[in-house]
Amino acid sequence: MGKIGVIGAGTMGRGIAECALLAGYEVALLDASAELAAKGRAALEKSLARGVERGRLSLESADQALGRLACGADYSLLAGADAVIEAVFEDIDVKRRVLSAASEEVGPDALIGSNTSSLSISEMATAVKHPGRFLGIHFFNPVPVMKLVELVPGKDTAPQAIERARLLAERLGKTPVVVKESPGFIVNRLLCPMMNEAAYLVMDGVASPEDIDTAMKLGANHPIGPLALADLVGIDVLYAIMGAVHGATGVSNFRPCALLKRMIDEGRLGRKSGQGFFKY
Repeated sequence: MGKIGVIGAGTMGRGIAECALLAGYEVALLDASAELAAKGRAALEKSLARGVERGRLSLESADQALGRLACGADYSLLAGADAVIEAVFEDIDVKRRVLSAASEEVGPDALIGSNTSSLSISEMATAVKHPGRFLGIHFFNPVPVMKLVELVPGKDTAPQAIERARLLAERLGKTPVVVKESPGFIVNRLLCPMMNEAAYLVMDGVASPEDIDTAMKLGANHPIGPLALADLVGIDVLYAIMGAVHGATGVSNFRPCALLKRMIDEGRLGRKSGQGFFKY
């Protein structure tokens, strides 16, 4: 099937890596240190073990998948990759450094994508060697479960790169949609303002988090309330997306709620920290 490099062994990166492994790819999973990469591998192993326990995956398939996984901090692990997906945190300077380093290690024909949820693809592309092969490949959390991938070409993205990314997404069991480069793309442009407005409702004392989520589940037929979803996405991630969209558009409705910043300062980041709007 080929080889995929994933840079960033956090929640999104290891989810992408898991999907690639189960699709039959060889995977190189990188992070800033060998220790962080090892933590990512351990979490990925636990996820595969849960799949075996729940009957979604055979033990043999899980073992074979792990046998195709290499983890570490050395970019030389990307050698021979057919595609590389960057999934580090939402800081454009960090992403540019990562993408520049990755594009030096792989061949000129390797597809390169960013899992950014809101940052400019065209701006990041200036750090990529041969930028025609670069575009946004935006997965959703939890990656093994969520079927959508947003493909976001920048101004220099070649049509062939879009088609290759579409085929890759489909081979990973996802449904791709192509999005014109714009702040927040499709899903976050629509969804994050709702979560942000729900935070304003909490901050203004309009209703409790429990009642806000109940109202949206029963009144709008949403499967999960906006505040529980914010906890799943990550309060820090939501705040970063809203800040990026607000900065790019200047629209006041996109201004991130001050409560989100207070929660970040208190370490209440959502599910990943054990507490956000709700306790876990």
